[in-house]
Amino acid sequence: MNEATLDIALMPGDGIGPEVMEAALLVLEAAQHRVGGFRLAFAPLEAGAEAYRRSGVAVSEAVFARAASADAILFGAMGLPDVRLPDGREIAPQLDLRERLGLFAGIRPARLLPGVASPLADPRARDIDLVIVREQTEGLFAERGRGLVTAERAEDRLVVTRAASERLFDAAFALARERKARRGHARVDLVDKANVLGSMAFFRAIFLEQAARWPEIEAGCRHVDATALDLVRRPWDLDVLVTENLMGDILSDLAAALVGGMGFAPTADLGRGKGLFQPAHGSAPDIAGKGVANPTAMILSGAMMLDWLGTTRGLEVCRRAARLVEAAVEHAYASGRIRPIELGGTSGTRAIGKAVAAAVSELDPASLR
Repeated sequence: MNEATLDIALMPGDGIGPEVMEAALLVLEAAQHRVGGFRLAFAPLEAGAEAYRRSGVAVSEAVFARAASADAILFGAMGLPDVRLPDGREIAPQLDLRERLGLFAGIRPARLLPGVASPLADPRARDIDLVIVREQTEGLFAERGRGLVTAERAEDRLVVTRAASERLFDAAFALARERKARRGHARVDLVDKANVLGSMAFFRAIFLEQAARWPEIEAGCRHVDATALDLVRRPWDLDVLVTENLMGDILSDLAAALVGGMGFAPTADLGRGKGLFQPAHGSAPDIAGKGVANPTAMILSGAMMLDWLGTTRGLEVCRRAARLVEAAVEHAYASGRIRPIELGGTSGTRAIGKAVAAAVSELDPASLR
């Protein structure tokens, strides 16, 4: 069988980004050797706050073009509090990439790993396994850098279009169909504020139209305030939540807190044939260079990248490698080999990467479903 070569743009970025990226690469390289049949060709690219500090540009056109041409983008973390645009905002290359590449769906899974404690005391917290699908090209974020600001008034518009909503809902239902095939059941809930805002009532009407096209998937609608309540009260009952940009930004961080924190929150930013994969956490400059950052979210983002590449490129070996990485993370935590420093343990960034890579080498890919 010919080996498939996949071009991966690496954008480690700022702060802890390069550190967690290094740990993730240990795991990804172990997975490709263990499974075989594909090769990840990594192309490091310079972008972020430090790049902006040096050149005045966070992502050069040459870097953007190279990233856009790759099969996937693996992204660490970008931005530093003291590096700002002339209008006072922090640089946010990840948002620029989402807009320019049309990465409309932010996929944020939240699943409690074995050996990791949830802040919820209820034993049912062990069953938390949900996904937030966040629209990323409009909503309130559509006004980023464009809103009206005067001495007396500031105004940002909430933008919802039919085209963006339909593609988002299709992505959510397709994800639910995959989850149903694995778990035997799936449900998609729209999260909105349709009882107050006309834009959200419009959003809901489009959702209900799209839901009718997926009769095999249970669907419903929820208000955002009640959803925030249920994320704390009974998150184990939630499955796929699809929502507007700002609402998804807030709820996904809440969901991450339920499963150990931002160090356990991977993300896939998906568009038509384009994918960027990153941990949901920031650059954490206060701990950069200390070797204490938790790379689990970065490693799991790499697994999401492998799964997406396998699906979009028709490469079952990549999907097998994704399952292997996920199983290795679970095995390393369940066995007690690793406990991140933020959870009171002693495992640093590189130690976690090495432990998961070792688990990749020990597990049998053929035994994984």
